[in-house]
Amino acid sequence: MDEERRSNNPNPEILQALEALKRASKEVEIIATTSDDGGCSSPSMRALLALETGSDDLFSGDPQLSPLRHLLSELRSLSSSLPSSPPNKSIGASFLNSIFRRPKSPHHAMISRVAGLISAEIQSWIDRETLDRLVSALRSQFSDEERATLLLALETRASEGFDRGFQDTLLKSGAFSVVESALADPGCAKVVRDRCAALIYALVRFNKDVFVGPVLMGSTIDSLVTIASPATLRALNGLIAAIKSPLIDELHSRGELQRLVSLLSSPDLEVQIRALEFALAIGYFGRKEAVEAMLAQGLIKRLLCLQRSELGGALIEIDSWDFPKENGRNSDHGIHVGRLLKPKQGKSKQLRFLEARPFASAVARFAVQVEVGEGLRQREKREIKQDILKRVKEAATSPVEAANVFAEVLWGSTP
Repeated sequence: MDEERRSNNPNPEILQALEALKRASKEVEIIATTSDDGGCSSPSMRALLALETGSDDLFSGDPQLSPLRHLLSELRSLSSSLPSSPPNKSIGASFLNSIFRRPKSPHHAMISRVAGLISAEIQSWIDRETLDRLVSALRSQFSDEERATLLLALETRASEGFDRGFQDTLLKSGAFSVVESALADPGCAKVVRDRCAALIYALVRFNKDVFVGPVLMGSTIDSLVTIASPATLRALNGLIAAIKSPLIDELHSRGELQRLVSLLSSPDLEVQIRALEFALAIGYFGRKEAVEAMLAQGLIKRLLCLQRSELGGALIEIDSWDFPKENGRNSDHGIHVGRLLKPKQGKSKQLRFLEARPFASAVARFAVQVEVGEGLRQREKREIKQDILKRVKEAATSPVEAANVFAEVLWGSTP
């Protein structure tokens, strides 16, 4: 799509109109096989036929809209040739007709099929417009609100699941490199950079085969660590879960693990929580070198400090904790130290406890991730656990604290 078309469509009303037309086509697709007239009398059909009426002028300048133009023309032909149903002459006839419906003519199925194809073509149009506008917005002086809105729209689109047409449009637009540049730009507003991080994570989930490479080779990793906001750390943790060891190895080789471990001492509570999630993910997915690098940067000492805070404590205290009631009664679905259980209904007791005290048993939870994780061999797991216990003894403020943490690590890390 040329630059002239991109610059001539700066307003969001186009996208709103296209979304309305997509909804109309989906409605026709559904009602075509359920209504006697194939949906031809519906407002949605009238909207699509009105679009077909103006298609010569509207679509003539863009060859990518030629398939949509042909489909709309086919829809008009089908709607015009659909045999009309004779009117019911009585309430009784209407009742009997509702019970003994005659099979719909092939026209009904054809209208439904064409409407579905129209919906897909309109979605492709929306994708092109959104990507073009996003690239323009990130390169020009658009408002931060509009930039964030466009980024969120694409994140939502990518989260709908794989679509080859959307992927092709995305790659042709060059949007990934523009989004990555905006993420790395300290002049961009925080809300924009946070949304860029979320979009990149959504794209990796959309198709890891295509987008993992650019993430590992580009500036995304450095940007996420440098910004270190709750949103970018959330995206980083998601990327670790998706990419696993290759991303952790890249973080280790770039020397970023030290900076991320230091975030456990951040004055921002949510950053601390995300940093803890990061440490737990490294414990689960990381190779020996990465886990040892974090331990060497004082991980256990920092985790113990968090345990001593007001939001820390030990999971053993869960039995005496005053839980908020759910549906008029307390909920208790079982406890495993250092391990989150999937609740049978609602939230597990442990999950609710950790929401209120996110740093409880932080050391034991890290030890569990190492024990049950997939990044280490069994021999390496035993060595790391011994190293954890050694560092607990060195960092504990008293023999009592050390003994309590020892008990949690040895009990909680048992499968």
